[in-house]
Amino acid sequence: MKRVILVGYMGAGKTTVGKALAKELSIPFYDLDWYIESRMRKTVAQIFAERGEEGFRKIEHNMLHEVAEFEDVIISCGGGTPCFFDNMDYMNSQAQVVYLKASPEVLYNHLMMGKGERPLLKGKSPEELKVFIKEQLQKRAPFYEKAQYTFDVSLMDNFEKVKISVERLCELLNLTIPNNPNTPTAQ
Repeated sequence: MKRVILVGYMGAGKTTVGKALAKELSIPFYDLDWYIESRMRKTVAQIFAERGEEGFRKIEHNMLHEVAEFEDVIISCGGGTPCFFDNMDYMNSQAQVVYLKASPEVLYNHLMMGKGERPLLKGKSPEELKVFIKEQLQKRAPFYEKAQYTFDVSLMDNFEKVKISVERLCELLNLTIPNNPNTPTAQ
C-alpha cells in the first residue's frame, strides 16, 4: 500500500508535485482543500466566511482523518493543516509524510504568480507579502519539520524539473514506478 501526504507552505508546489507523483505511480491524487469543497459543497473561502478559521479547521481535521484512510493515494494538505490539533502526529502514523521545503524567496516568487487566488494574500503589497511569508513560515516550520522526510523544492521551476523531482521523491520514499524496472521495490 502506498500512502503519501505532502505538507508545506502555500506555493511550495504540493498540488503540482502531488499530481505528478500520483500520475507517475498510477494512483489517485487528493488535494485536501478540494476534497473539503467537494464534500461540503462550498469553497474554502465560503466555509471560512461562515464558520471562521476555527470552524474550518475542525472540518479540515475531520476530512483529513477521512481521506488519510484511503489506500494507494497521494494527498496534498493546505499550508495550515499540519499546525492544528494533532494533525502532524496523525499524518505521520498513517502515511509517509513529506515536507516540501522552499525558501521564503522561492515561495514569494511562486505566490506572486497566483496572488489573486489566495485569500490570505489579497491586498498585500510585494513588501508586505515578503514579510508575511517569512513570518508565517517561521511559525509553521516547527510543524512541517515533524514530517518523516524533507524534500527541497527550491529549484523546481519547470516541467522537466518537476519530473526529476518526482523521480527523486520516489527514490527517497522507496516507491516503485509502474513499468519502470529501475525503481526500488515498495515497502
